[in-house]
Amino acid sequence: MLRCFKRLCLAAACAALLTCGTAGKEAKQVKELTRDVHTHARPEEIAVRHLDLDVQVDFDARQIRGVASLELVHNGPADSVILDVRQMDIHKVTLDDDPRPVQFRLGKADPVMGQALVIPVREQTRTVHVTYATHPDAAGIQWLSPDQTAGKRRPFLYSQSQPILARSWVPCQDSPGIRITYRATVRVPSGMLALMSARNPQKRNPSGEYHFEMPQPVPPYLLALAVGDIDFQPLSQRSGVYAEPPVVQKAAWEFAETEKMIQAAEALYGPYRWERYDILVLPPSFPFGGMENPRLTFATPTVLAGDRSLTSLVAHELAHSWSGNLVTNATWNDFWLNEGFTTYFERRIMEALYGRSYSEMLAQLGYQDLKATIKQMGEKNPDTRLYVDLAGRDPDEGITNIPYEKGYFFLRMLEEHFGRERWDAFLHEYFDTFAFQSMTTARFIQYLNEKLLKGDAALARKLEIVNWVYGTGLPRNCPVPHSAEFQKVEKQIAAWENGVPAESLKVEGWTTHHWLHFLRHLPPSLSAARMAELDRAFHFTTSGNSEILCQWFQLAIEHGYQPAFPAMERYLTSIGRRKLVRPLYEKLAATPEGLEKAREIYRRARPLYHAITRNTIDRILNWSS
Repeated sequence: MLRCFKRLCLAAACAALLTCGTAGKEAKQVKELTRDVHTHARPEEIAVRHLDLDVQVDFDARQIRGVASLELVHNGPADSVILDVRQMDIHKVTLDDDPRPVQFRLGKADPVMGQALVIPVREQTRTVHVTYATHPDAAGIQWLSPDQTAGKRRPFLYSQSQPILARSWVPCQDSPGIRITYRATVRVPSGMLALMSARNPQKRNPSGEYHFEMPQPVPPYLLALAVGDIDFQPLSQRSGVYAEPPVVQKAAWEFAETEKMIQAAEALYGPYRWERYDILVLPPSFPFGGMENPRLTFATPTVLAGDRSLTSLVAHELAHSWSGNLVTNATWNDFWLNEGFTTYFERRIMEALYGRSYSEMLAQLGYQDLKATIKQMGEKNPDTRLYVDLAGRDPDEGITNIPYEKGYFFLRMLEEHFGRERWDAFLHEYFDTFAFQSMTTARFIQYLNEKLLKGDAALARKLEIVNWVYGTGLPRNCPVPHSAEFQKVEKQIAAWENGVPAESLKVEGWTTHHWLHFLRHLPPSLSAARMAELDRAFHFTTSGNSEILCQWFQLAIEHGYQPAFPAMERYLTSIGRRKLVRPLYEKLAATPEGLEKAREIYRRARPLYHAITRNTIDRILNWSS
């Protein structure tokens, strides 16, 4: 409690230091809770520092079962260690080398938090062994039948532990502020490959038994497991791609520049510290674009556009190897420290590889998304702050583009003020200083004040530091990106509005980003004939690019362009990436007839979707199973 109180005082002191008693009302209301409210664990008493996992993957029962052995560190007097569990049965708990079971206790189940697993320990207890089995509907695991995969031959399993779903497949202290090393033995059906966020095999083992080690300490949300009909294709000495056999060659071509991205990242902010950087392309139900599991990024197949135009996702997940995996948000209230830094880093990588004009297109699209999100949420909505209060809520609710894009523009504002040379030196030192540690917003502001602001409260007020972090909406000094490439796009839109046929527009060499800007800036009223003209010229409805399809289908819904609806239904029933399906359901749900249509589609699509996507769409459609 004393430690928590000191950190609470630090947060208040940081705000006071930066405002010097002025700028006022926002800072006075700042209350940063360093204790993670989304875990039952009490690491200030006893913390887990290492995990040994020995499990069997049973596709028939849709169950992971085995033993989790957790090594403990005693930080204070306590007669029990508390773990997080959810949607699992605990069969037995033993201590150290004593085979006799101890009497454990399970707390009241919460739909978000799961349960506290309370295990009595002695002062000399060093390891607890938990024998357990997951439930078939464990939220952190998705089981896919063969017909839900690309190869249609074998079933598939993958985990998604972020933000607090690791507890649904491994008993653990499920907080981003706790770091563990781990080893694992995983047994799967013969002929299948198992992979984890660890040192990985590159070939199938006929026995179906695989051994893993992660020597660097990682937070539990970075625990990851995938099992399926998976092949490997090398990209460089330290990177490669895993995917199902029908997909692996296409993925290897799409991600061929991964090594260049690693080198560009290292040139910016120091050496890559995780030995290998591999990518696993998952089946289409994966709910995110990517997941930055260390050593093994999970990626959606929706980025396989065939022209490498969506590979900024790889740059983003790679950047997490510094911002997020290396220096980690201490709580989910501090999520922007992961995603804002990573979005900034991603765009710096893309600039290094493809030039400023390319990265500015990404920045301008991000700015458009940010403005749209703030408008939708409301300028005064507390969730438009960088540091958010997620107490009593599922931390997944904090995964909007606010921490990504507002975080990016905050860091860009600082870069533009201090200059790249000073800013890059600051970030490089930041990653070195806090490597393999957790970071709070207050601690970052303190570090910023020491290293860049140099205690200059007037400068902090001028830069609106407190307003950026703790204020709602967008501060007045938000940078506004301007893309010369998008000005060319806008000229073509104007030409089309002035009568130039769509097929005569000058679109040669356009990337996905050009097309997204084009679709977002078409006139607000479009007739079916005008939509059809665009479709004939550019084949939007039959595009193989998931991002372009998402934008086009939103226009089709808005303007009632019926020829696109069958393709939209196929789209919604074949991919589960939340970013791409959510806006379509939101558009459909805006009218009574659209809502009815959305529910009809969702009835068929829902079994494909991961629990994370289902939870979001359930809320949009007021779905009741």
